[in-house]
Amino acid sequence: MPKVAVYGAGSWGSALAVVLANAGHQVALIGRHTEEMELMRTHRENAHYLPGVTLPQGVQPTTELTLLNADLVVFSVPSHSVRSAARLVKPYLKPGCIVVNTAKGMEEGSHLRLSEVLSEELPQNRIAVLSGPSHAEEVGRNMPTTVVVASDVRTAKEVQDLMMTPEFRVYTNPDVIGVELGGALKNVIALCTGIAEGLGFGDNTKAALMTRGLAEIARLGVALGGDPLTFAGLSGVGDLIVTCTSPHSRNRRAGVSLGQGKPLETVLKEVGMVVEGVRAARIAYQLSIEKHISMPITEQAYKVLFEGADPKVAVAHLMGRGKRHELEEVAEINWLN
Repeated sequence: MPKVAVYGAGSWGSALAVVLANAGHQVALIGRHTEEMELMRTHRENAHYLPGVTLPQGVQPTTELTLLNADLVVFSVPSHSVRSAARLVKPYLKPGCIVVNTAKGMEEGSHLRLSEVLSEELPQNRIAVLSGPSHAEEVGRNMPTTVVVASDVRTAKEVQDLMMTPEFRVYTNPDVIGVELGGALKNVIALCTGIAEGLGFGDNTKAALMTRGLAEIARLGVALGGDPLTFAGLSGVGDLIVTCTSPHSRNRRAGVSLGQGKPLETVLKEVGMVVEGVRAARIAYQLSIEKHISMPITEQAYKVLFEGADPKVAVAHLMGRGKRHELEEVAEINWLN
């Protein structure tokens, strides 16, 4: 059997360790803190990040980095830690092994996608991206879930073969750019739908934000090289739906608190885990300016998060914009012809 390791013992890393064990692998689940990993070994549960989920006997919680000398390494760290984590683990990785990134975000400053960051830091390894509508709380409990893995054809199929179980269905997609951007940018829209909920608005408002938010995501994603069809798939509309509507969604929960008037710093402390949409909003807003892409929802999210704008005023700005055709690009092509 191939050697398998998961680096990062948070909720998602722990859930994927369960998936890999269910697929028949012996899995090294590697975390940073000896005491926490010892508790996980003893109680067979990640009580802090994934309470109520039993870790199968095939999962070995550990802090031993030498176990990263594996054929498949699943990278499950927050987006802002990807580069530093890659530098840390590089000496332990087997040349040519597959590194699957599961974080959803982009690097601040460089605006690089996370697969680009990993390719810079780990040039001797094959990089793949895992995305899609998949909350750890449900994956860990073996609820039916579908995800997508993006890489070159050979690597994507290998990951598919290694990770798929009767409850965890893995699709492949060669569009790494589109898969990554869909996963990163949907967090911004999830924050916004949460804000709308916190303001007391209903399903109409949330549906509008999700639909028009997807249009923004696809507009920027295509400008950066993604395939428009990818944004209609699991890492696009699929991940957008689950992140905007699920009670498990940190971004949605953070948005609700923001809509209720709590300051951002307080909200982030209350959530207690990384809210990727906050960083993603800043990056997406900067990219929209750089690429001259219209992203009005993202712009208002940025103003609420970083300029202290009143969320009600932000909604008024969105509703008061000039008249538009729903499918602007399509309409322009048809009318010009």
